[in-house]
Amino acid sequence: MNIKKKTSKKVRKSLSLINKIQKIRSKNNKNWMDLVKLSLKLDFKNTSKILSGIYKNDNEIVNITKEISRLK
Repeated sequence: MNIKKKTSKKVRKSLSLINKIQKIRSKNNKNWMDLVKLSLKLDFKNTSKILSGIYKNDNEIVNITKEISRLK
């Protein structure tokens, strides 16, 4: 088997595994959103503070990602 075919098989297998992860994560994302909705209903003020922290961390990730993408 040549290198291109081996690589192609590895890529297809990897993509298949990524698709499985994506499917599981999409279910978990819905579960997380359900928890956030419940938390907002039970304690809006504290949930808002937690969400604000998540937003801040997500912005840090975006900035790091931008930095990485500029390294091309």
